[in-house]
Amino acid sequence: MKSLLLRNFWVVLALFFSLSVGSLHAQEPGFVSLFDGQSLTGWVGNKTSYHVKEGMIVIEPKGEGGGNLYTAKEYGNFVLRFEFQLTPGANNGLGIHAPLEGDAAYVGKEFQILDNEAEKYAGLQVYQYHGSLYGVMPARRGFLRPTGEWNQQEVRITHPYVTVILNGEVILEGNYLEASQFGTLDKKEHPGLSRSRGHIGFLGHGDLVRFRNIQIKELP
Repeated sequence: MKSLLLRNFWVVLALFFSLSVGSLHAQEPGFVSLFDGQSLTGWVGNKTSYHVKEGMIVIEPKGEGGGNLYTAKEYGNFVLRFEFQLTPGANNGLGIHAPLEGDAAYVGKEFQILDNEAEKYAGLQVYQYHGSLYGVMPARRGFLRPTGEWNQQEVRITHPYVTVILNGEVILEGNYLEASQFGTLDKKEHPGLSRSRGHIGFLGHGDLVRFRNIQIKELP
């Protein structure tokens, strides 16, 4: 009897654990997956440096920073959720409202994906650290998990408002048109700030980065 009870206990425990783990990646109502975990269907751009490996989109750069990988579809207002894993000193970017040609940081908008703790980045400008809207709005620092661990990020866009949530903490919030009305922080032109629709992409800068569980919910 004891052995049967013990066996049943472990069966129930295993079932509970599997359900708990599965719920971490459950798709909420209204969200759709941008990545099927098996292929780059629905994506365009550099499919050499970016490839699928063990249920992740992995960028392993092969010349010129690795290039960019964009959604084939364009998006306007949305909530984007994804997980990312940085390697030491890694630098990437999240492009939104971008065309397929040109530098997304200027012709669209780029949010930094960066290993803030790397020594080589100690002298960056405030608008260059992780989560910042590059050249325009600086994000709060101190909420990235140790390099090599997975981070969860949410980016909510209702043009011209943006909210970036990293591991449950709001690190950036505001109106990017208002933030730039008297000039941008990097003193450069950012015509993409006025765009309200475009592609979403990962912007390679020559480093190994992994992405998974990429979901989006379109908003009015």
